[in-house]
Amino acid sequence: MKILVVNAGSTTLKYQLFDAADYSMMAKGNCERIGDGGRVEHKVPGKEPYAKDVRLDSHADAAALVVKLLIDPVYGCISDLSEIGAVGHRIVHGGPNLSESVAVNEYVMNELEKCREIDPLHIPGAIMGLEACIAAIPGVPQVLVFDTAFHHTMPPEAYTYPIPAELAEKYSIRKYGFHGTSHRYVSAEMIRLLGGKAEGTKIVTCHLGGGSSIAAVKDGKVLDTSMGFTSLDGLVMSTRCGSIDPAAVLYLMDKEHMTPREMDAMLNRKSGLTGIAGMGDCRDLCAAIEQGDERATVAINTLCYQIKKYIGAYAAAMGGLDAIVFTAGIGENQAPIREKSVEGLEFLGVDFDKEVNNAVKRPAPVTCLSKPASRVKVYLIPTNEELEIARDTAEIAAKYRK
Repeated sequence: MKILVVNAGSTTLKYQLFDAADYSMMAKGNCERIGDGGRVEHKVPGKEPYAKDVRLDSHADAAALVVKLLIDPVYGCISDLSEIGAVGHRIVHGGPNLSESVAVNEYVMNELEKCREIDPLHIPGAIMGLEACIAAIPGVPQVLVFDTAFHHTMPPEAYTYPIPAELAEKYSIRKYGFHGTSHRYVSAEMIRLLGGKAEGTKIVTCHLGGGSSIAAVKDGKVLDTSMGFTSLDGLVMSTRCGSIDPAAVLYLMDKEHMTPREMDAMLNRKSGLTGIAGMGDCRDLCAAIEQGDERATVAINTLCYQIKKYIGAYAAAMGGLDAIVFTAGIGENQAPIREKSVEGLEFLGVDFDKEVNNAVKRPAPVTCLSKPASRVKVYLIPTNEELEIARDTAEIAAKYRK
């Protein structure tokens, strides 16, 4: 059986095809600029890649094109559509009730629709991608895997916001957390490296990319995480502000006569590292630091300082620490940020190996970044959210057929 994994955005549809026998990746690609021209890039290992500007008026057009490419005699990798046994969808937000991966049915669709108001940035595109795949590949299980699901183990003291309880309940306002599929994958890998038994383990996972979040994973379950009701909360990010005093938001809105929509755009797209230094890519920031750019220095120092604070706070919350994991674009590729984020944590038992850290080459393999005697292990573990989605999808599809 083959598993198609889809990650649909408002104007994009990314995909990977896996062989469920060994979870090898058979094809991957991306349809972009949907509704505004269109372009597809498609790759099959061992074959020439396919890239073309093509008209894509809707997600339905994109899904139909993906299916056509997968079975194409030149660019494809399967002979017939019937080889695809299930489709797994990455969904950013599951709201208060969708707390685990699940096959699509009427109840699930109704709950997903309710999430439009909570997450208007991601859910509309995800629903369009889901509906397009149902039309393009009918009759197979469509499985939803939620970024928020792994974080549903948080206790009330971690996810409750101190606002009037009746309003929190009425509008489902609480901490949800995001990047859960990534945190689940790398924490499971770290547990395996620690001996394979989740019970008793205390791990901090740092998913650092354009969007970043940190999670405290105790006994294999999330105790706390940095992102909140939305993915705007927590760490300073590329263009997102992270945690700031809400009174500062109200003050700016008053002084600058900004509407809620204008403020939302500023906090999500013009703040964070970009707001501090005028650039949000850590590669550019690190290069600018070497040229003496003071704002770039402040931006990177702010990021690393916050990462360190979360590690320390979560070690306190868990009552100890066994391992720190770095993953995602920044976590896997920016050695200076990894090093600076653990400086001063020797009191926790971290003995960081700078030489090993600086020697890591792209694409980064699983690498132990701490010295052998280090009480707290520090690891670089490349994330693989698509593989985690494929595994969930295969497991649920098997139940679906029984």
